[in-house]
Amino acid sequence: MQVSSLNEVKIYSLSAGRSLPEWLSDRKKRALQKKDVDIRRRIELIQDFEMPTVCTKIKVSRDGQYIMAVGTYKPRIRCFDTYQLSQKFERCLDSEVCFCIFQCFLFYFQIVFLQCGRFVEFHSQHGHYYRTRIPKFGRDFSYHYPSCDLYFVGASSEVYRLNLEQGRFLNSLQTDASESNVCDINPVHFLFAMGTAEGKVECWDPRTRNRVGLLDCALSSVTADTEIDGLPSISALKFDGALNMAVGTSTGQVLLYDLRSSNPLIVKDHHYGLPIKSIQFQRQLDLIISADSRIIKMWNKDTGKIFTSMEPEYDINDVCLYPDSGMLMTANEAPKMNIYYIPVLGPAPKWCSFLDNLTEELEENPESTVYDDYKFVTRKDLENLGLAHLIGSSLLRAYMHGFFMDIRLYHKAKMMANPFAYEEYRREKIRQKIEETRAQRVQLKKLPKVNKELALKLIEEEEEQQVIRKRKQKNLPSLLKDDRFKVMFENPDFQVDEQSEEFRLLNPLVSKISEKRKRKLKILEELEAQEQEEEEEPEGKASDAESSESSDDEKGWVEEVRKQRKLLRQEEKVKRQERFKEDQQTLLKPQFFEIKEGEEFRSFKDSAKKQKLMKKTLGDRLKLEEKLGTLNVSDTTVGSKQATFKLKKSEQQKKQQEAEKQHRQERKTLRRSASHLKSKRGRGRLFH
Repeated sequence: MQVSSLNEVKIYSLSAGRSLPEWLSDRKKRALQKKDVDIRRRIELIQDFEMPTVCTKIKVSRDGQYIMAVGTYKPRIRCFDTYQLSQKFERCLDSEVCFCIFQCFLFYFQIVFLQCGRFVEFHSQHGHYYRTRIPKFGRDFSYHYPSCDLYFVGASSEVYRLNLEQGRFLNSLQTDASESNVCDINPVHFLFAMGTAEGKVECWDPRTRNRVGLLDCALSSVTADTEIDGLPSISALKFDGALNMAVGTSTGQVLLYDLRSSNPLIVKDHHYGLPIKSIQFQRQLDLIISADSRIIKMWNKDTGKIFTSMEPEYDINDVCLYPDSGMLMTANEAPKMNIYYIPVLGPAPKWCSFLDNLTEELEENPESTVYDDYKFVTRKDLENLGLAHLIGSSLLRAYMHGFFMDIRLYHKAKMMANPFAYEEYRREKIRQKIEETRAQRVQLKKLPKVNKELALKLIEEEEEQQVIRKRKQKNLPSLLKDDRFKVMFENPDFQVDEQSEEFRLLNPLVSKISEKRKRKLKILEELEAQEQEEEEEPEGKASDAESSESSDDEKGWVEEVRKQRKLLRQEEKVKRQERFKEDQQTLLKPQFFEIKEGEEFRSFKDSAKKQKLMKKTLGDRLKLEEKLGTLNVSDTTVGSKQATFKLKKSEQQKKQQEAEKQHRQERKTLRRSASHLKSKRGRGRLFH
């Protein structure tokens, strides 16, 4: 989608970009869309909204559902359904179409075509159903609703009338003109007007079939500013309401008439000398949209002031304004039919209402316009840049009192002409930013009692990030004013200990930064003591010195860490010596420990053995376990190894197992003694 702006009126070209051929497969289309940015960014409102070669006429139905386009080659018509956003049908004709009337009543189509071969064809929803012929070659026709008459004008002095209710020709209207080019019927009082080749407009009353008025537009179009080679003829005609009528001439003038006067209200010249092809009225803004083959102009019908204009790439054949919207469609000397959307004229149609949201997003995030990639320079600018020898080459395009050149070439030439311009610009911008931050930063009149250096650090960070917050438009709360962190600057328990080991290792460069902050703290304390309203900043180094100092700090980061570690080792050594002296001075007393019941005291050698065993590798420990018998390693049939472990038993488990074993042996002995006594008693009874 291409965006252009003239007189602060945004015009969105929805048909900009290349179209893909129909014979390409879906896979190739997707591949092209990935490679080509123009194809990927294009907007296709209606599928295949184009003609094979040229489009000559374009019309919209009254309800806005259907768009009818006529073109060549071969002569054909295409109907597009806006509800389905695709083509509804296509029909081919025997000859080219001069003009057509398209009517749609619910689901019923009525189309009349005036062809170049003097034929008049009638089409309905199913297709062609009747064809007739007029005596002379026709150029335009209009439909009279009250009487169901078709009025044909062309290469004749007569106006032919065809009654659709009776199905026959009626008596023609005899005019004074040799030929007629265009005609129109007023939608309010049904006055019939026709434009002649002699530059006159004749007005007829269909009820009495008599001429009621004659306007000499050729004479009125000639003004002091216009230059005319020949006699202007009428090329376009359009009614607006009951009293207004706009007339376009073959020499490029548009005349606006009030039917109560023979003199035009205003004469607008296109200054191209080309015949006016189409005239449309935009009632919401009181605009007239007139078009010749080169340009489309929108201007105020009361003052004649230009509202905006458009110059398509190809010649224009017809212009159609979609009803009650800001959409404009053109038929061009090219296969593609252009679609423009101008939000100022009105909203988008219902079937493409997403255009309103799209244009609103584009206005919030403005894209580059047509001329953003070019720079306008005068001849004097080219001499200063040393590019005067490029005049007449393809690198410069003449426009008005200067030239357009590529912005990249302009920047390169400017850098070569003045290589230090960017450095001066950069210094000036930095100076302005520093002055802004000094004037707008938040200053504290009194620093807190606890963590003064931390508070000063937070103030400096707020000053640095103040510009970033303005760009993002976020009001972030300050830590000094936040109630959640209020205690940190009031309670002495939250005082940061800068001499601790953790603080010094995590912040190896804090010494140099803290020195600057301490200097600033002293100045602030002196200013608070003197109770001065204006605070002066401490004198420091220039920006170049600070940048060099920061680079030195980055280089000496490792050295600073080493120094801090060395200082910490020395401090730890001093502390150890002090502890050793204290231990020598104190007398050692024996300490007694109580052993729980059921536990045996073991020597300290067992713990030493365990520690030695844990230090060994897994392989050594497995060998040791295998020697002790707690581990059994065997080979399996598959080729892998199988390890079986025997868990060691604790002393309590061993005692319990020994007691159980002893109890079993006692029971065995009792059973044996009991069985022995029974056998003796049995023997004694036998002897008795």
